[in-house]
Amino acid sequence: MATTALSRNPTLGCIYRSLASKITLSQLRTTNPPFRPFHGFPPQSLLRPPLPQSEIHLDAIYRRFLCSSTSTATASQASSSTGGSSEGNSGKGDKSDQSQNTSEQGKSVRGGPVSWLSFLLLVATGAGVIFYYDNEKRRHIEDINNASIAVKQGPSVGKAAIGGPFSLVNHNGKAVTDGDFLGKWTVMYFGFTHCPDICPDELQKLAAAVDKIKKSAGIEVVPVFISVDPERDTVEQVHEYVKEFHPNLIGLTGNPEEIKKVARAYRVYYMKTEEEGSDYLVDHSIVMYLMDPNMEFVKFYGKNNDVDALSDGIIKEIKQYKKVKA
Repeated sequence: MATTALSRNPTLGCIYRSLASKITLSQLRTTNPPFRPFHGFPPQSLLRPPLPQSEIHLDAIYRRFLCSSTSTATASQASSSTGGSSEGNSGKGDKSDQSQNTSEQGKSVRGGPVSWLSFLLLVATGAGVIFYYDNEKRRHIEDINNASIAVKQGPSVGKAAIGGPFSLVNHNGKAVTDGDFLGKWTVMYFGFTHCPDICPDELQKLAAAVDKIKKSAGIEVVPVFISVDPERDTVEQVHEYVKEFHPNLIGLTGNPEEIKKVARAYRVYYMKTEEEGSDYLVDHSIVMYLMDPNMEFVKFYGKNNDVDALSDGIIKEIKQYKKVKA
């Protein structure tokens, strides 16, 4: 068993041979009981012819050299295997570090700030959206203006379905229909006598325009006021109201159904607001309608027209009407 162990382990064998070389034959012979350096080896295995002293010394040196060479080879082999393993591990570590650095670099690129190209694309997109919005807004405003101009042209683009028969009572208590205004140029305004500011301003403008039209063009125009507040605008109330603006101003009123009918015929909107007992206001359209001698609609004028614009516009429409009829 010991022999098998020595044969498998070169280092132990080298040590054993070195020790055995130093043991002389006389020591072996004088040993009683026989010397056994290792348990299990028979004494006769150590008995051999004696060697000269010089040969014994050279043999010891030779055995030491073999032992050191074997140990060095074994150590170098172990270190080479260890070094290879460590180099492999180091290689793996380098690769791991390299991959980690690469991943960190990738992450820094992906998670970094916005690049100049992305910033320029964002600015270009925003400028395009703003430019498109401005163009659409401008086009929408132009469409509205063109539509309003087309409506103001009146007969040149066809007559609107405005106007119709009505039966009301004037400020003198006399029954009046639309037929009573045939053969005259008429300007009709819808309002109510309790209006705080808008109705008085519009009626004053209408009265001044009527006088200016007569003076500058010699044309008679009849101003007409139609109440949209039949509950409070009685004949007496309307009578007192119209005489404050113009002597030729005709005031018309009637019952709720008659007022509703005429307002629907002339496309006029009106509704009570802020009612507190008998004190309330009426929200209504602020429009004047120019009607020809046949009581057909010619053109409407909004609140934005002043006295000059209103009078000049009416004169222009009347002259164009006469020119077409001639």
